[in-house]
Amino acid sequence: MKLDLLVVAPHPDDAELGAGGTLALVARAGRAAGVLDLTRGEAGSKGSPDLRAAEAARAAEVLGLAWRGNLGLPDGGLRDDEGYARRLAAELRRLRPRVVLGPYPEDRHPDHTGAAALLRRALHLAGLARAAVEGEPHKPERFLWYPGNEPTTPNLLVDVSATVEVWEAAVRAFASQFEGEAASETVGPAGLQARRALRRYWGNLAGVAYAEPFVAPRPWLVREL
Repeated sequence: MKLDLLVVAPHPDDAELGAGGTLALVARAGRAAGVLDLTRGEAGSKGSPDLRAAEAARAAEVLGLAWRGNLGLPDGGLRDDEGYARRLAAELRRLRPRVVLGPYPEDRHPDHTGAAALLRRALHLAGLARAAVEGEPHKPERFLWYPGNEPTTPNLLVDVSATVEVWEAAVRAFASQFEGEAASETVGPAGLQARRALRRYWGNLAGVAYAEPFVAPRPWLVREL
């Protein structure tokens, strides 16, 4: 398999919350978009692992994903671990994504910061010819962070005006997290409204209806404007 875009997420629903509109946009363009959830969300306050897996499958259908998988790492225990990194690197080599999106490294949730560090190590290992990782070496063309639970200053915006309704439907597929009593400021109906408002804010600054913000660790080079 060779993906055009892979979003790596600490828990089921993080990919949708951070980059769902972009995933839908890529899929709508006929390209292969995928999500790799690192955990099953078994430590979450709402929902069970089986329920969240079913919700993730439904969200994948809504977005039009070509692939979705789960690495099965421990929820609440994501960290920069050599063994975890080799497993993740093997998946990167198997999926061979052109572009990878990962959670922004500054976040109030330890799993998000741990996932960011783990992904950086795995990306490095995936590209090393002599690393003890299954599969042929692979280096994605681009890598970006997507925002989580802390304010970020993006340096790249993607116009998702055409897919914002698909984005919301995909997030709502996780009914255990976004219906009923809120478990936190980000889990519940208000959290969904806030994420849509964030897209409206960045879209307004860019002169479009809705935009998803990302952070490029390195400057982007263009040959002409």
